[in-house]
Amino acid sequence: MVKKEYKLKAGQIIQLIPEMGGCFATDRITVEGLKIGYMYREEPEEELDNGWRFFEGTESDDYVNDTNNIGIYSANTIANYDPAIIPYLDLPYGTELERIVGTAKFQIIPQ
Repeated sequence: MVKKEYKLKAGQIIQLIPEMGGCFATDRITVEGLKIGYMYREEPEEELDNGWRFFEGTESDDYVNDTNNIGIYSANTIANYDPAIIPYLDLPYGTELERIVGTAKFQIIPQ
């Protein structure tokens, strides 16, 4: 297991949203501190999984397929890294969004 140096320390995480379970996020967000550029929500396979997957947006397939580069976090933790996601967290499974460059807003990617 690789020891990670997270951008935010535990004491910096505040309660921004109600508890809604866990999600996946890449180290580009949690370690490097970059903003979320792409996110999608899939039907979860585990009870505590809310289905959200968060990416900076430039991660390669090799990067994402290396489990050392991804972690499971509470949605509140990821909201602390990038509060711009908060208005979108109740969107249904199957939703895919990308950040509108230069803004704190996301747009739905049509299926």
